[in-house]
Amino acid sequence: MSRPPFDGELSASLRVLGAEVGGTLTADLIPRKRAQLAQQAVSDAVLERGGAIELERRRIPGPDGASELDALICRPRGPLRGAAGVLHLHGGGMVMGDYTTGIDIALDWVQQLGVVVVSPNYRLAPEHPDPAPVSDCYAALLWLAVHAEEVGVDPRRLIVAGASAGAGLAAGVTLMARDRGGPGLAGQILMCPMLDDRNETPSSYELDGEGVWDRGSNLTGWSALLGDRSGTADVSPYAAPARCTDLSGLPPTLIDVGSVETFRDEAVAYASRIWAQGGDAELHVWPGGFHGFDLLVPQAALSQATRNTRTNWLQRLLDTA
Repeated sequence: MSRPPFDGELSASLRVLGAEVGGTLTADLIPRKRAQLAQQAVSDAVLERGGAIELERRRIPGPDGASELDALICRPRGPLRGAAGVLHLHGGGMVMGDYTTGIDIALDWVQQLGVVVVSPNYRLAPEHPDPAPVSDCYAALLWLAVHAEEVGVDPRRLIVAGASAGAGLAAGVTLMARDRGGPGLAGQILMCPMLDDRNETPSSYELDGEGVWDRGSNLTGWSALLGDRSGTADVSPYAAPARCTDLSGLPPTLIDVGSVETFRDEAVAYASRIWAQGGDAELHVWPGGFHGFDLLVPQAALSQATRNTRTNWLQRLLDTA
């Protein structure tokens, strides 16, 4: 099947990265991929950005009847009061990763915009299938709302953000907050979001055995999360937000995605449906971008443009929140 071309600079980097980020994830490879991520764990020295960021680790309550969650709190160093709070939900296809995965983007916001980031470890599939991951993430939002002032955050300035699976969870948490009368959110940031378990869009077929997070990997992730329910009518919109028929009443939303990735069309459709129901959404489809390109190749020109665009959007949001 034909697909758009990769950005030249990114394509060269993708060839160098090779099997480290490419290939198809199958269920039997999940333990190996988890181990590889664990070996790449980010040190506290890197997270602290030369002393500009203060780290705190806490155990916070999980959903009713579940274990406590580990959470990483990242603050600008120095006195703090009334900052915006960002609940950062990590990526990893619902099956891998931890609270430092992909946090580099959110740390830019801590340094540049003075926000406080709270990043929880949610339970992973397949050991903990839906609704465990999104329930954990919603519990983390409730904790942040209750303890906002304690961690230096204004409870009226809460934002949910994530990439890939984390963006799908962020969208699910935002729907939960709306439907359950939960914390009011100032915004949501959905980076290359994993939203739709049905895998019926053209872009869900374009990558098979190439790029990052191809069709086979996506089927593996959704199957781990949903089991036999994947692709059927028995799927909650909190697990697969593209299933939601009512996208009204959502906070201002930023969605971005590469033009050469599995999630392109579902991301575009989600933004389009927010607009159709009177909502506020900004959408960027980055030409030639593959899944997670700005995390994997942060020095590329397209990556820099993507990161700057997100930071600028968040700055505008905070100026009015």
